[in-house]
Amino acid sequence: MLEVADIFRLHGPAYRAKFGDRMLPSHRRAMQDIEQGRTAALGGQVYFCAQCQDQRYSYHSCKNRNCPKCGNEQANEWLNQQQNLLLPTHYFLVTFTLPQELRPLARSNQKTVYQLLFRASSQALLKLAQDPRFVGGQIGMVGVLQTWTRDLHYHPHIHYIVTGGGLTPQGTWRSSGKDFLVHEKPLAIIFRAKLRDELKKCGLFVSVDQRVWKKDWVVDCEPVGNGAAAFKYLAPYIFRVALSNRRLRKLDQAGNVTFQYNESATELIKSCTLSAEEFIRRFLQHVLPHRFVKVRYYGLLAPRHRHLLIQARELLGDASHNPAPATVSLNSQSAIGNGQSAMTTLRCPHCGQPLTLLGPLKPKARSP
Repeated sequence: MLEVADIFRLHGPAYRAKFGDRMLPSHRRAMQDIEQGRTAALGGQVYFCAQCQDQRYSYHSCKNRNCPKCGNEQANEWLNQQQNLLLPTHYFLVTFTLPQELRPLARSNQKTVYQLLFRASSQALLKLAQDPRFVGGQIGMVGVLQTWTRDLHYHPHIHYIVTGGGLTPQGTWRSSGKDFLVHEKPLAIIFRAKLRDELKKCGLFVSVDQRVWKKDWVVDCEPVGNGAAAFKYLAPYIFRVALSNRRLRKLDQAGNVTFQYNESATELIKSCTLSAEEFIRRFLQHVLPHRFVKVRYYGLLAPRHRHLLIQARELLGDASHNPAPATVSLNSQSAIGNGQSAMTTLRCPHCGQPLTLLGPLKPKARSP
């Protein structure tokens, strides 16, 4: 099966030779990790199959968060860690999208603009939810940044999972409607004003096309069911990368890459063919800055407010909170060389018999 790593190995050297002096260190590292992941370069373990009388190799994952083959185990681990944040109430998915006019600025100042995008959107939603006409209390939110469309274009937006209700100043719980949290239009207006103010503070305001402040901004709010369903819905957004290997269809001799995607408006399956250079460029623009935190918690779910979360749970009659573990699947991978934990009982991909561990394989030294 064709993988992003194959494209990087074949066409990455030419891309780096052409654009290397302009590439961010995080982009270089992502390419290197993806190219070396699950190869002898990172080491691993060697196993023996008594049935086939043959050795099998299981190489280590690169563990880079941008790798299409890594992340499923992380998603399940994160999902189980969130169980203590669940409240027995309904939830909403609220999405804030950065307008087209601001995307060139964001691409050139990713760390700064992404920080401001989180700050402005979270403050706007927390403020409007405090209005007695809506929730009238402190809501809980967890947000994740996503930067891509299904055909790999640059489209920064933040998804928030939001509690359908909040803790009032009087210490009571007030629920929102099952299908309505806040009005989207005033939320978008507040979001626009707060981001404008933040850009002025950091000196980026003068670089903005001023027409963007007169257009309508896009904020979407929709119900997503109970807490367990909401967090399971969000988990793939956290660990999924811009493009999975299973969407790749062809790399031809001319160096053109073809992949499939579902068109958002129609949900029809379409194909996109790009040169390897353009494919790598589109993929790398979604690599986040080094150490950038793409998942953030606000309101009742903020770490400093966990005592309020306990109070809210008690008010909702869920003091004996003991949720069952949840799982989510991002990709389907085979056992050998495709990212299952070394703690998992591995079986021979040829005959299906259990494999006997013979010993470790030392990694090769990574290049700078």
